[in-house]
Amino acid sequence: MKRVYFLPALLIATITGLMVACGHNSNADGQTISKDSLIKRGNYLVTTMGCNDCHSPKVMTAMGPALDTTRLLSGHRGDVQLPPANTDALKNGWALFYAEGTAMVSPLGTSYAANITSDATGIGNWTLQQFKTAITKGKWKGMENSRNLLPPMPWENYKDMSDADVEAIFTYLQSTKPVNNVVPAPQLAYSEIKPDKP
Repeated sequence: MKRVYFLPALLIATITGLMVACGHNSNADGQTISKDSLIKRGNYLVTTMGCNDCHSPKVMTAMGPALDTTRLLSGHRGDVQLPPANTDALKNGWALFYAEGTAMVSPLGTSYAANITSDATGIGNWTLQQFKTAITKGKWKGMENSRNLLPPMPWENYKDMSDADVEAIFTYLQSTKPVNNVVPAPQLAYSEIKPDKP
């Protein structure tokens, strides 16, 4: 008879434990971290690390460029074609940035900031492991055998980032407003341009 009461109690305890675990993570000290706390930490990191500088389109205001809050973190706008670049400057080692900060032309070619919103055209279908591979190993789409991320993405600055911070950033980005935006493919490289100086 005692066994009959034991099984439902065990089942209830297991379900309760799973429900609690799904909404929380643990840090290195074993302390439980809520999803809301992860999102807040991720938002803080994304903001202070300057991710919006390149990954968010801008609008021109009387005070200069400002973040386009309707398209935060959606990368270079797929419907915007870059104006022709003066490649003479590139021969002297210069890089040119598009006014919105979402594209760069350099001797390597033209690179575009990725869409990192929760949309499927961004990182909405990515796993945490893919994101970690992208941000700490500099691999395109977080795939080990893919090309390296292109400048100006400073992934080498993040190679020693803690797993907790990577997870916080990923959790925040997965919580963002999805923005449907297919970023153009990079154009590599301006092989005819050789810098005058090493």
